Amino acid sequence: MHVSKEYTIKSFRSPIDLNIDYESELNVQQLAAVTATPGPALVLAGAGAGKTRTLTYRVAYLLEQGIPIDRILLLTFTNKAAKEMMERVQDLVGGNTSGLWGGTFHSVGHRILRRNAESIGYPPTFTILDREDAKDLMSLAIIDAGIDTKAARFPKPDLLCDILSMSINTGMDLDKVMEERYFYFESLSQDISKVHAAYSKRKQSNGVMDFDDLLNQWLRLLKENDEAREYFQSKFQFILVDEYQDTNHVQCELIDRLGNKHHNIMAVGDDSQSIYSWRGANFRNVLEFPNRHEGTQVFKIETNYRSTPEILNCANAVIAGNPNQFKKNLTPVRKSGMKPALVSCNDANQQAEFIAQRALELRDEGIPLENMVVLYRSHFHALELQLEFTRRNIPFTITSGIRFFEQAHIKDVASYLKLISNHQDEIAFKRIVLMLSGIGAKSADKLWRSYKSRLTDKIDIQTSLANVIREIAGITPKKSLLGWEQFAETLSQLEEEKEKGPGHLIRLIVAAGYEDYLQNKFPNYYSRLEDLEQVAGFADQYETTEEFLSELALLSNLDTESKKNTLSDPEQIRLSTIHQAKGLEFEVVFVMMLCDGLFPSSRAIESPEGEEEERRLFYVAVTRAKTELYLSYPLMRFMHGSGGETFQQPSRFLDEIGDGLLEEWNLQSFDPYG
Repeated sequence: MHVSKEYTIKSFRSPIDLNIDYESELNVQQLAAVTATPGPALVLAGAGAGKTRTLTYRVAYLLEQGIPIDRILLLTFTNKAAKEMMERVQDLVGGNTSGLWGGTFHSVGHRILRRNAESIGYPPTFTILDREDAKDLMSLAIIDAGIDTKAARFPKPDLLCDILSMSINTGMDLDKVMEERYFYFESLSQDISKVHAAYSKRKQSNGVMDFDDLLNQWLRLLKENDEAREYFQSKFQFILVDEYQDTNHVQCELIDRLGNKHHNIMAVGDDSQSIYSWRGANFRNVLEFPNRHEGTQVFKIETNYRSTPEILNCANAVIAGNPNQFKKNLTPVRKSGMKPALVSCNDANQQAEFIAQRALELRDEGIPLENMVVLYRSHFHALELQLEFTRRNIPFTITSGIRFFEQAHIKDVASYLKLISNHQDEIAFKRIVLMLSGIGAKSADKLWRSYKSRLTDKIDIQTSLANVIREIAGITPKKSLLGWEQFAETLSQLEEEKEKGPGHLIRLIVAAGYEDYLQNKFPNYYSRLEDLEQVAGFADQYETTEEFLSELALLSNLDTESKKNTLSDPEQIRLSTIHQAKGLEFEVVFVMMLCDGLFPSSRAIESPEGEEEERRLFYVAVTRAKTELYLSYPLMRFMHGSGGETFQQPSRFLDEIGDGLLEEWNLQSFDPYG
């Protein structure tokens, strides 16, 4: 028998000649993290403290220590972050970096699964489902599972995809997810479980994966296939993870398993900026990292290059109230500036006037509008502001890409109002009937033609719209008969109570069945319901439905105009939820609607964990500001169920900032014609 001997073939690569002067390029805290000895490391990088710089220099440092480039794995959360980091590494090392394994979790998972799919029963040519395809496959799974969707109000396929995704990404079993997040469907847990099993079976038999599978099947590969697990654990000698506070259960387990041989995991993040629990992220992944990885070195990077000392004093005070955190104290590099302003306004309209006027003043002082942002907890908080900017012709852009009144649920409810105001509105009619089960585009067109012919036959203009709808019930598909009757009943009520104003009618539409539709269709049912409550309050200021609809049309048309003008006029102030502004920075930041129950939101403060996440969200808002920060709230605000305007309590977070850190601005009214 021959004696065997292992002989390792080393891939030849052009040598990388670095010679970087780390001490002059990095501050003391960054340098400590970049030059850390091998082993698990947790890098707590505060807002504006140069997190990306630290990560890219760490990669360069490893290469300079002789670590082969293909033995390093760099994981990020967005394609933009991945591209930026890869480019920075390329600039630093000056050589060929194509061997570096870097990218988003999903892109790296996809790369690994392409090579190893067969070992988990998938063809290497598997296709990836987009959202629409996943929804269509879920519809087939409902049939496979033998679910009678008419017997009980069953979630729509889109929502079933979200429920399954939440279960996978949080590591919670389905029953627990239903109990905590979708309790209104809890009685259907068993049926939903059957559908999800049928969906998984169909995916495997069709050789397709959805977006979650790129992580979930990658984890399955590491759990079930010893050869693949040992290969990748050996291969990735150093693992670096960006935005670690945003990792979910699956991502956390993937990193732990991949790093289980060399234990060289460097997790970079900031537990104080963990704000995505609603999509499965768990800030405890940061807090518990040292417990899961023995011998973890913890590095804090607290030197902030972004904000003035006054803004940082405010930020440090904001986050101090959270008991579950790694304590950090952001220290400034910049010179002193103005104190953040605390602005109490009479109502939401005055708050909008203040922000609009101050933004124009700052623009006159030389700060371009694109260097300003208005941040809020929820889109509905900026209703009055959108109108004020529109009236004053202040160009603005909304980060989500959809202006408040252009969202599906707002347009759905507005369709009812449009139809009772203008019986001949084909778009409104079809939008409503397409919401009913069993009605597709062809049926909707047939129903419209029948409805229209009856409408023109009527001589009396006062003829009840609801009666016309009832007359054509005979040609509706059987599946939609119940919904059709509800449609007629809703129109009947709207016609009877039209004089009570648009706000009242919106509440009536929601109560008459649209709330059920929201529950079935959307994962963020509560926030959409909240939006509609606020729209109703907003509509109360208009005497007639026609007046309210005209205002909506004005906003929508101006929105279209502004999109056309974006290229010719890039200077626009940005309106954004705080969630969508994370990672960005602006010279001037306005944080608005800081009322208890709005920010923090009333639902979040039902639990200590919820309140802590809201405080982290406020901290993210404050730390977006470089030079000027304005915190505002109205003393009066329409609240649903109160019958009108009610006094507001300033946000509890404002009380926590402490004396002397804010400057109170008292607004005075001035009428130049008075």
